[in-house]
Amino acid sequence: MPVARAAKALASVALVLGAATAQAEAPFSFAATPGKLPKDVVPLQYTAHIMPDVGANSFRGTQTVEIEVLKPTSTIMLNADNMQIDSASLAGGNIGTLRLDPILDKQQQTLRFQLAQPLAPGKYELALAFRGQINREGRGLFYVNYKAGGQEKKLIATTMAPTDARRMLPTWDEPAFRARFKLTVDVPGNFQAYSTTPIEKREAMAGGMQRISFGNTPKMPSYLVVLVAGELERLSSKQDGVDIGIVTTEGKLNSASFPLAATRDLLRYYNHYFGIRYPLPKLDQIAIPGGFNGAMENWGAIVYNEPTLLYDPKKSPEKLKKFTFNINAHEVAHQWFGNLVTMAWWDNLWLNEGFASWMAAKATQHFHPEWRPYLEAMAEREYVMNLDARKTTHPIQTRIDTEEQAAAAFDAITYMKGQAFLRMLEAYLGEDAFRKGMRAYMARHQYSNTTSADLWAALEKASGKPVGKLASDWTLQPGFPLIRVEQACEDGKRKVTLSQEQYRLDEPPRQLRLWNVPLQVGTVNGKAWTTLLTGPSATLTQASCEGTLVVDPHSVGYFRVQYDPASFRALAEQAPRLPDSTRLKLLSDTWSFASNGRMPLAGYLDLVRTYGDEPRVAVWDAILSNLRTLDALARGEPEQALIRRFLIGFARPKFERLGWEEKPGETAEDTQLRGMLASALARAGDPQAIAEGKARFARYLEAPSSVPPSMIDFVTGTAGRYADKATYEALAARAANAPTSEERNRFGRALSAAQDPQLAARTLQSLLSPQTPPDLVPYIVGGVAAEHLDQTWNFAIAHREALLDNMESLGRNSLFASIVASSANPAHAEMMEAYMRKNFGPDGVVEAERVGNGVRIRADQKARLLPQVRAALQ
Repeated sequence: MPVARAAKALASVALVLGAATAQAEAPFSFAATPGKLPKDVVPLQYTAHIMPDVGANSFRGTQTVEIEVLKPTSTIMLNADNMQIDSASLAGGNIGTLRLDPILDKQQQTLRFQLAQPLAPGKYELALAFRGQINREGRGLFYVNYKAGGQEKKLIATTMAPTDARRMLPTWDEPAFRARFKLTVDVPGNFQAYSTTPIEKREAMAGGMQRISFGNTPKMPSYLVVLVAGELERLSSKQDGVDIGIVTTEGKLNSASFPLAATRDLLRYYNHYFGIRYPLPKLDQIAIPGGFNGAMENWGAIVYNEPTLLYDPKKSPEKLKKFTFNINAHEVAHQWFGNLVTMAWWDNLWLNEGFASWMAAKATQHFHPEWRPYLEAMAEREYVMNLDARKTTHPIQTRIDTEEQAAAAFDAITYMKGQAFLRMLEAYLGEDAFRKGMRAYMARHQYSNTTSADLWAALEKASGKPVGKLASDWTLQPGFPLIRVEQACEDGKRKVTLSQEQYRLDEPPRQLRLWNVPLQVGTVNGKAWTTLLTGPSATLTQASCEGTLVVDPHSVGYFRVQYDPASFRALAEQAPRLPDSTRLKLLSDTWSFASNGRMPLAGYLDLVRTYGDEPRVAVWDAILSNLRTLDALARGEPEQALIRRFLIGFARPKFERLGWEEKPGETAEDTQLRGMLASALARAGDPQAIAEGKARFARYLEAPSSVPPSMIDFVTGTAGRYADKATYEALAARAANAPTSEERNRFGRALSAAQDPQLAARTLQSLLSPQTPPDLVPYIVGGVAAEHLDQTWNFAIAHREALLDNMESLGRNSLFASIVASSANPAHAEMMEAYMRKNFGPDGVVEAERVGNGVRIRADQKARLLPQVRAALQ
């Protein structure tokens, strides 16, 4: 919004400074925690026996639940989904043993027992026998088909978050209902089995089966229940008295050494940071070849999709090493954030995920500063800020009423904005005060649940600063501020005026919100002062006008900074010499302002030109990402050739200095940059890069070791993008027979990028095959749609039911929206939204509107930027 209009609006519209503060929640109270289940009956101890029929993809189970009735009630209600109850009885007190009739509500996913007489307060035992399905998708108890040694194999595993424990066990499946779990499972004799606790007993059974009993767990929420069983191998070590294991399918322990060493380091680091030692006797990190994406932080037995944990130094690029360490650090942090102390309800999911992401970056910085994780976190922050500057965003903490909403809460706002806010808060409070507050929080609430208010109280006491008031602005309001900076030198002193307004990429906000903004103001490579901007504007005075003014020099703030023209020029003129974080923030904010119409595109491109010898991977990634966005906006337009010529001309000199071959003693960043720049050049149509990629792929087919790990994604990606039929066949064969998920995914990405429409049709057809894992379907759809949107849309419409049946159900609401997500054509948004309104429920419509909003923003950017491309690059 222009300054003049903003000033006028400020005079006529009520400002919202911490508008949500009045609605700030209370500290944790079990009785007041949201949820569907009544709070008058609570579980204390589950003793469960699971009997899977792995061949039939089904299971039977029995369990006894020790419950406590807190006040008289005639109803016992818990959760159950996609299962049958064969029998149920209740015993204890003076009631003898009562046979119970189960009442299953499929829509509400509840199991209810209605009693003839109210139960008196006290303890009882609820006994159940039940049956259910071992699912193809990663919900509850699921199976994974894979190949090992040329043979077809199968394992079973669980993922319960957020609301799928009820698919394996009838449970009080809400996070505030903490209880102990003791599991027993019957599996084939050649299987190994893992759960939260070590094995207590192993018994041989008839028919080549075995019965495995695990120890009792601590009090924990049901979504942390875990069971993994299959033909598995384990590499182990000890750290601080804890037995640590990396568990894989057969033949992959050569990729386990790095994650094992990383887990030892992380456990030691977190024990020290939190001041509370990891409380279990063992920690297994289990890599499975599919079933779900990412990882699940089950207490004592974390389950990963293979490429998020395993790293083979002979085959895997450095960026995968960094990625797996960060995911490992995130999941191990959950053993404290989320497991030891759990959010009360899913509206506070960020207390789990945002904190684990923040802690992972902190741990990565501690062990691998050479990776510059905070620069990479800035790139992630850019992604979420672009989502958060739209009318379709939501606060970090948002209301959750349904299971579908709980699943949808695992999004970028929860993870990335949560992480970014915490880093800003830590910088404001100071590392020592922040850690002191975190230790007090953990000690007070271990084995229990919390709300954000409990954390704010601990941090406020430790720091003596008004944390609750500040934090509510950032967690209960959507969006973030733009900080405007103006300076003047008067009588040898610098006067700096800071003002704030909500930053938006689409229409102006209906409410003009304000935040309590922690800010650092200083000079480049000089001292910085911390201040708190509590109103629309404030003026600071520095003792001298010397040095170049910079706001947020370490880029810890979750806001954008727009300088007056003279201040911007002073920074831009020395951009190559600025500290890394200042350099990247200046570049990122400038791109956002250019794409949003707050400054000319030529100003951004002129700034980029000064970064020609940039040494940092994260900064190059930001530049190339922004140029790819321009390229995508210009798809099919004459301006695309100008953008690609600029990209090639900008990137090639740096690439030529690096050369095609790795050099002894070069930095890991240079090694990674080589592959990144080669890929960018090939994608932009550089003939030399394309020819080199094809030639190297031909050599790779003969001798895979001829391509170093740092170049493997460039080689396979270029081969796939420009594939002919023979190349496509070669990639498809290797995808089908890949020994690891990492390699399967790499070849799959290459196939999805094929520019030839006939080859794209083959890739789309593969989505209907039962051999395509359900967790890969959305990625393949998105990959093909990026190059063949209309073709992908028509295919998805024609095969809607088969496609949805062949993918994980939690992603169904977003599948059709994702097809048009990269478009800049409003007609695509209208087409998709109309289809979603007709064929999907309310949660699908919400996702459709979010994606449609993004398409319209890109349409506006296209109309704004392409004429400027002609002027700047013609």
